[in-house]
Amino acid sequence: MNLNMQGMLKQVQKMQADMAKVQAELENKTVTEESGGGMVKVVCNGKKEIVSINIDEEIAKSGDKEMMEDLIVAAVNKALQAAGKLAEEEMASVTKGMLPPGLNIPGF
Repeated sequence: MNLNMQGMLKQVQKMQADMAKVQAELENKTVTEESGGGMVKVVCNGKKEIVSINIDEEIAKSGDKEMMEDLIVAAVNKALQAAGKLAEEEMASVTKGMLPPGLNIPGF
């Protein structure tokens, strides 16, 4: 039984190390989303930090402040969702097989 506990402890320690590595790597992985047919593009990293926002000159020149704000919000929300999905997928690759089926722990 003691060997089993030691083996399990080693697995947990390895999973923790792997998770820390994935979290560090997520800062360098990005997703790009857009709204308004590409009029606004947002790049977000895997840590859900906005890296850049690109606004098409035509929408900027139009002076339609409300539409531009709406397009920015839409693109940012899409980018944050995509970054969250990326992070979940990366973490799932680390925890695969470690958690019982149906057990959903945020961050794992």
